[in-house]
Amino acid sequence: MSNKVFGIFKGIGLDLLNLFYPATCCGCGEALIKGESQLCLSCIAALPRTHFHDMEENTIETRFFGKVKMEYATSFLHFEKKTITQRLLHEIKYDGKKELGKMLGCFFGNELKESRLNNIDIIIPVPLHPNKLKSRGYNQSEWIAMGISETMGKPLISDALIREVETNTQTKKNAFERWENVDGIFRVALPEKVKGKHALIIDDVVTTGSTIEACATELLKIDGTTVSAAALAAAE
Repeated sequence: MSNKVFGIFKGIGLDLLNLFYPATCCGCGEALIKGESQLCLSCIAALPRTHFHDMEENTIETRFFGKVKMEYATSFLHFEKKTITQRLLHEIKYDGKKELGKMLGCFFGNELKESRLNNIDIIIPVPLHPNKLKSRGYNQSEWIAMGISETMGKPLISDALIREVETNTQTKKNAFERWENVDGIFRVALPEKVKGKHALIIDDVVTTGSTIEACATELLKIDGTTVSAAALAAAE
């Protein structure tokens, strides 16, 4: 069978599959139409973008004042409970929708490359501990970072920063407990990859900023390194 004929039958098969088992939007649950992937156009238009990267001293940057030297900090979406942002983060982190993370990362990257953060040199996702990576199967921050890297045209460095200590969830901890939970758990394993670079740290969601602060503290120990941060979502 020729590749052309095979392609026709494959296309027919996919159309029939979508007819009986249509792919649904991760945001609203409605069936996706042809040309849509992961999110419908309505949900994409409704994403609660922050545009913090176009603002001086936005609310994300102020969380790091007096704690760690951060060049810039931003987030793509506002986070509130029982909203589309919470649903999308849950899908990415717990339901295996890593491609959704990459897609949102591409949207985010398109905004970042037109902002003051376009002067970064490398992109570093917040690492998972090997045990967590094994159980989940992927690092959600790395998939978000893939999309940002792809659209910004900046290299993604996933092995320079490692998480040496496995910690429990930050979700129900207060600000001090969050900082205490991540203090000293990261290490720069390959300093030559970050030396003299402006590194953009990527996380899925930022609340107090303690995880990003812990990452930045280690990266800043390397000569000539500067850091900025970008999270897919930010709780306010």
